[in-house]
Formats: sequence, C-alpha cells, structure tokens
Amino acid sequence: MLSHENLDTFDSFRKLQSLKGIRTADGSLTAERVQECSVPAAAGLVYNYAAKEVNPRLLKILQELADEAQLIGKFEELYNGEVVNTGEKRKVLHHLTRGQLGKDVIYEGRNLRTFYTEQQKKMADFAEKVHSGKILSSTGKKFTTVVQIGIGGSDLGPRAMYLALEQWARKNNTLKMTARFISNVDPDDAAGVLSSVNADETLFILVSKSGTTQETLANELFVKAWLEKKGLDPSKQMTAVTSETSPLANNPGYLASFYIDDFIGGRYSSTSAVGGAALSLAFGPGVFADFLAGAHEADRSACVQDIKKNPALLDALIGIYERNVQGYPVTAILPYSQALSRFPAHLQQADMESNGKQVNLRGEPVNYATGPTLFGEPGTNGQHSFYQLLHQGTDTIPLQFIGFTENQSRDDVIVDGSSSQKKLCANLCAQIVAFALGKKDDDPNKNFPGGRPSSLIYGKQLIPRTLGALLAHYENKIMFQGFAWNLNSFDQEGVQLGKVLTKKVLGGEMDGALKAYADIFGI
Repeated sequence: MLSHENLDTFDSFRKLQSLKGIRTADGSLTAERVQECSVPAAAGLVYNYAAKEVNPRLLKILQELADEAQLIGKFEELYNGEVVNTGEKRKVLHHLTRGQLGKDVIYEGRNLRTFYTEQQKKMADFAEKVHSGKILSSTGKKFTTVVQIGIGGSDLGPRAMYLALEQWARKNNTLKMTARFISNVDPDDAAGVLSSVNADETLFILVSKSGTTQETLANELFVKAWLEKKGLDPSKQMTAVTSETSPLANNPGYLASFYIDDFIGGRYSSTSAVGGAALSLAFGPGVFADFLAGAHEADRSACVQDIKKNPALLDALIGIYERNVQGYPVTAILPYSQALSRFPAHLQQADMESNGKQVNLRGEPVNYATGPTLFGEPGTNGQHSFYQLLHQGTDTIPLQFIGFTENQSRDDVIVDGSSSQKKLCANLCAQIVAFALGKKDDDPNKNFPGGRPSSLIYGKQLIPRTLGALLAHYENKIMFQGFAWNLNSFDQEGVQLGKVLTKKVLGGEMDGALKAYADIFGI
C-alpha cells in the first residue's frame, strides 16, 4: 500500500537536513571523482554528478528517501494507469505513448496503448502521403512546409524537438519539410511566420485538445483569412490534433484529425500526436519512431530502485537536497549545443508548471519549498550573458550542463590548432571546473568563490534516439520530485485565473483596477 505523505514527515528527510553545507570547493573534485560519479543513461548518454555537492553519506540518505517515499512504487502506480492527477481525476499516460512499462491500461473498454499506436500509424500514413505527393495543396502543389499552431505544451515541446533535430536531418537527408510554429496571440507572431512561407506549399496543424483554446483559435482564424485572401481553400491545407470529443474532431474543415486524450498533459505531449504530427511530417515517421524508442529506453531505466542505476531518480533527489536543504531556489539548464536552443524554455514549462505548487495532493499547504525556477541558454552564448552572476553573484545557482563530443552537421573549421567543436567542449569542461573550484585572488573583483554545484549529461551526438532519452530523463526527474514533495505534478490551475479575468475584460465585465488597466489599452 502506497502512502502519500509530505516530504517533511520522513525520517530520511530529517537525516538529509543534517548534511546541510556540503561544498565542492574543497579540492574534492579530482580526476578519480569525475570517473567514479558517472551513471550510464539511455541511448548512450551518461549522467555525471562529480561536481555536485554529494558524498557517500548523502547518497545513502537519498536512497533511504527514495525508498521511504516509495518513489518507484508511485511511478509504477502512474504507468499502470491509476488516477494520479488528483486535481482533475485523470490518469497520466504520456509514458504509454512511447512504450508499455507495466500492465495493459484499459479505459472504457479501450486499450490505450493500442489507441496511441493507432494514432502513430495514422500520422505515419498521412506523412507518407504528403511526402509522396498523394496529398497536395489546394492548388495541386506539393507541401514543403508545415506550420504548427498551438500554445504552451502544444508549442514549446514540439518546437524544441524540431529545432533539436533540424540540422541533423539536413545532414542525413531526412528533412522532408521545414517546420515553423505560431503560438503567441500577438498578431505579429502569425504575420511574421506567414510572411516567410509560400501559401500554396504550406500545411498547417492546429493543436488544441479541447478545441477551445482562445489564443490558438484566434491564430487559426488569422491563418484562414490569410489563405482565403490568396484564393486558397483552408480545408485542403489544415489538419488538427485534438481530442475525440472536441469541435475539431471529424471536422470537414480539416484534411485529417489526429487524437490525444485527457491523460496526456500538454507539457508532456511531445511524444504524442501533439509532437508526432509535426515531427513525422518534418523528418519522416522513422525518425519519430527512433525518438520514441529513446524516450522509452529512458523510462525503463527510471523503473530501477537503485538510485546509482537510475539517473533520473538520482538527479531528482540531488535537486531536492539543493532545494530543500541547501536552499537554492533557481536551477540553470546549460546545453552546449545550439540544437538545444529552445530546450531550456521547454523545461521551464515542464518543471515550473508541474511542481510550482504550494499545496499537497490533499489540498493542504506544504511547509517546504517546492519546484525551482528554471532558466537557461546554450553555451557559449550564456557565458557572455549571465555567467557573471553565476560565478560571482551572491546566490548559488545549481547548474545542469548538457554536451556532445560531436556536432550534428560534422562541418567544422580548424582555428588556432583546434576545431570549433573542440572549442565548444573545452569551454564546457572549463566552466564546470571553474564553477566548482573557483580561484583565489587578492583582488576581490577577481576572486571566484567556487562551490557552484553542477551536473553533466553527455553523449556522442544529438540524434533522435538521444533526444528522446534526454527529454524523458527530465520528464521523469520532474515526476520523481513531485512525488517526493507530495504534489500533483499533472494539473496547472495556476494558469486558469488569468484566463478567467481575460474573458471578463473582453466581455466588458470589469471594474476597479482591472478596468483601469484595460482602459490604458483602449479595451
């Protein structure tokens, strides 16, 4: 029987608090430690925690916490289809979109793994017809561009995944269509994207699970009006990703509809039809299948009880130590890969929308910090932006580096005796050590305190399978932290109040400060 208790009720958490103050600037970051503190991850990735504030005593207590909080059991409960989204009384099944970990999940007589694979086949068949020219635009032209219209999880994840593989696909001759994304209700977003595409060669994907998302429907009408002005038929150039009960389902206004259900949360939807439609069209169904395989491999590794063999669980537990014992409120995601330029933005939503909660599963206030603030940019750009604060600011901010030994294009140049990729990796190595060990200097302005903890996820090259594994690593890390904090990581009530007030403004039902602000903009 699983017990859902708050973090501060566990004996292991009280032991953890006794270890406050472990530092990494004491000479402990040695070559031997770098080699020893590595955990093999899925798809050839490795999670290295050598520069984290971790010692054997801490690892022992983190294992005790994982066991006492029943984190693996709660994961099993999730993937076996129990209702773990207590706020919305829903199952949480994004893991099932990329493979089965436990027993069959049946809902209203339907095997949901079969449902998800049916949608994947439907997307694959549609993509093949588009690529072969069996499906053409309203003027009979072959589609060369796909534009996804969505917001939040319908944009951030798919956009980050597409950008992560675009250059790899170009180099490997698997880029079937270029992809663009419209998300912001600001009309300049849609106008900017539309000005960059050929209308009669562009296929649009409208993504809204409910079929009622205000920003997305506004952008759909913007796109339809643009197509009609050019004499094109929108119904021959638009598809939908939605639920089977939404107004968009089986709608003659779309070439095809691909389905998700209420058990796939937006921020966890990149491996569902939300990401699959665009990725299959852009790269081909085989690439999307490899992406799913990498995610499933990472999910399997997340089932392991031993934290030294479960990189997502270990990463999560170290993060709890940093947040709840060391008192670090912010984490930086630092990919040394331009392909991952939007990955930190996706993780912002995935993490902060999931664990940005102040009440537990029973609606009771918690007496400890929960989800951290996330931010990040690719290296080396970030080094010339915010690393000053990371190195010498008054706050200690844990860092999560991501790096690859090879770049995607394999195009490079030798400058001053080394390639650009080696320069990139050299910067990454230097930053890890500089943050951890610092530098003593008699000039206070040049003194680096060190003690800035960091982890590193690395691999050979960012390809579809490693991208899927990387995505799932972070999704599972977020899940484990939510379990430990006794949160519902799968609803997002925090985004609802603004929506309600927006409707009041647009409906003219406002007074006080709300009306005063609306008057500024002439609403």
